[in-house]
Amino acid sequence: MPDIVNTEQAQAWNGPEGAHWARNQDRWNAVNGGFDEPLLDAAGITRDHRTLDLGCGSGQTTRLAALRAPQGRALGLDLSGPMLAEARSRAEREGIANVSFVQGDAQTHPFEAGAFDAAISRYGVMFFADPVAAFGNVGRALRPGGRLAFVCPADATLNDWVTAMAALSDFLPVGDFGRPGLPGMFSLAAPDRIRDILTAAGFTGITVDQTQAWGTWGHGAEDAAEFLLDTGPGRHLMEQADTTARARARRTLTDHLRDHEAADGTVRLRSTSWLVIADRPTDSSDRP
Repeated sequence: MPDIVNTEQAQAWNGPEGAHWARNQDRWNAVNGGFDEPLLDAAGITRDHRTLDLGCGSGQTTRLAALRAPQGRALGLDLSGPMLAEARSRAEREGIANVSFVQGDAQTHPFEAGAFDAAISRYGVMFFADPVAAFGNVGRALRPGGRLAFVCPADATLNDWVTAMAALSDFLPVGDFGRPGLPGMFSLAAPDRIRDILTAAGFTGITVDQTQAWGTWGHGAEDAAEFLLDTGPGRHLMEQADTTARARARRTLTDHLRDHEAADGTVRLRSTSWLVIADRPTDSSDRP
């Protein structure tokens, strides 16, 4: 994995966080999968498209892009070895031959210039150490006129899982949990920041539209609470509390999530995101 500059994120996604996501990939797809079709539609993938999937994780969106382009191909890029191993295994089991995966850093990866018609990402572009450099590198990998489409979280207060975690402030050091920061889950929560970054990276035709999806976080409040507390943010907060506080936090979160149980017992939470579309200029001289 040469030329990694985002070393902190590489360490995290090749450690417990990456292992957690790989192990729970079906659950994460149930949480975030409502954004898949809008994302792929926005990218305009056709039968022969060559698609780059940024921060592809265990490859759900990469495989879906490949299926939309049976005469094209899809490449998934991610920092996480554990998730990429899961991605390759699933593609093989599903018999999807026009998909491949590579471990690397989007900011520095030596993409072939103009090699892709589209670049996509579902929640994978918020963690760049230098977002202008990363998006600039991705832009050079797109053909002139190629399209970038991605989904990233909008304001934290519009996401039910953040509201649920914020309810634990009496027991856990929630503090400024959900505050925009770099890099971080909500680093692109401000639309003006998205536009500024993409413009600086050389993209044009930028649109930022709010979209929502309801995800399934568990089967019953207890199950959903355990899952939330086992995520990276949940583990980070729980590790800073004593045994009594952790127990009270778990009970409080479970009680909070009971209000979100559907008739079939599943816990469904609303996620609010930005669906972003941008184009590489047809005239490549327009790029920095």
